[in-house]
Amino acid sequence: MKSEPASYGWTDLVRDGGTEWDGVRNPAAAKHLREMAVGDEALIYHSGPQKAAVGVVRIVRGAQPDGDDGRWVSVRIEPGAPLPRPVTLATMKATPALADMVVLRQSRLSVSPVGDAQWAVIMKLAR
Repeated sequence: MKSEPASYGWTDLVRDGGTEWDGVRNPAAAKHLREMAVGDEALIYHSGPQKAAVGVVRIVRGAQPDGDDGRWVSVRIEPGAPLPRPVTLATMKATPALADMVVLRQSRLSVSPVGDAQWAVIMKLAR
């Protein structure tokens, strides 16, 4: 889940204790939100100057309508834990095991899936 930290970043999420992840207006990203279930975890990735995965969030409410036309959805998230060390975009791109990661192939998506093996690699890189 990408965020621009100048608008709403990890520290804002921690301060607020959670937020509604809404305003996503891309069909592919909305599809990924619909696939999230309560208890799933997701990475928060700061776009902009930092370009790094910085923390883990929990999905605490699944998709619900976001707007009137039914195409868009939101989920509720709460902060889990910050990554011990941010995992930069440059590091992700330089890691062969992450070559197929959607965020690296479709960089404009604000929400994209991370496979189990990719998740494990990110967690290892964060240590």
